[in-house]
Amino acid sequence: MGDPAGIGPELCLKLLAACQAGQFPDCIPVIFGSVPVLRRVAAATGIPFTAPIVPAASAATAPAVVPLECPDADTIHPGQMTAAAGEAAFQACRSAIAAALAGEVAGIVTCPLNKRALHAAGYPYPGHTELFAEYLSASQSCMMQYADDIACSFVTTHVGYAEVPQLLTMKRIGEVLDLTDAALRRIRGAAPRLLVCGLNPHAGEDGLFGNREEERLIAPAIQAAVARGINCVGPVPGDTAFTPYARKQYDAVVCMYHDQGHIPVKMIAFDRAVNVTLGLPIPRTSVDHGTAFDIAWQGSADPGSLFQAVHLAAKLAPEDRAGTKAPLPSI
Repeated sequence: MGDPAGIGPELCLKLLAACQAGQFPDCIPVIFGSVPVLRRVAAATGIPFTAPIVPAASAATAPAVVPLECPDADTIHPGQMTAAAGEAAFQACRSAIAAALAGEVAGIVTCPLNKRALHAAGYPYPGHTELFAEYLSASQSCMMQYADDIACSFVTTHVGYAEVPQLLTMKRIGEVLDLTDAALRRIRGAAPRLLVCGLNPHAGEDGLFGNREEERLIAPAIQAAVARGINCVGPVPGDTAFTPYARKQYDAVVCMYHDQGHIPVKMIAFDRAVNVTLGLPIPRTSVDHGTAFDIAWQGSADPGSLFQAVHLAAKLAPEDRAGTKAPLPSI
């Protein structure tokens, strides 16, 4: 359900309503979250809350809610950052991860959390990506933002700009290229064409800008990936990687830092893009926006990104023995 003080609960209610309308025949979404909060949001927004409450995801035969203890639920109010809300968001994540590890669910979809609230609750993770990588013991992982007409993955994410050059290594760039190639092969059913950004303006301009990261690290990592059979080219300047022409020629862009890819993705596909964590043992997708405290519990939140995240997670989820999709939680 994400941070209960944000738009996550409202998005979950809209997802359940969409399920009742038959929009998600490929999976059984199960919400992990506070039932009292969902009821309060339903009352505030007028969105019906009629889904069954089940003790575990494995008991769900239709879209349902797995209730989580939230002792301070009455202190959670829309648009307010609190440790109680951060604790609720963390417990939802942990419960869904436990269900996934137990084989009760086939994938995880996350609504937005507030990083300050998460830290206030005592969990110093930069975001969902790092939290899931640790709890699922992923030795290699990265973030990818995906929409049908634009996709990008990231060598670094939630760090300050001054730290980015120190985190770039041939090994790390190679990992992200491998993860991106494997994910898009599964999503699209064919080998993708990858475009790799440089770090510096003009991709370093032959060493004039930066510390020759393009020559020392990025280009050699690309060459090694090509030798492994990955179709990738670069490094190219970040300001030309997302032009209409480039987007027609390539299936995804590999970015060196957070805003290099997030800005164009949100300009082009703000209500459609999905955040995917690559390298985990189970599919994990997320909305590509924040908690939107300013419109929380008002009924105006657009569920488009969540709906796309659920569809993509269902597509990535393994089939069970009967050939149908297992329950899929939305946190």
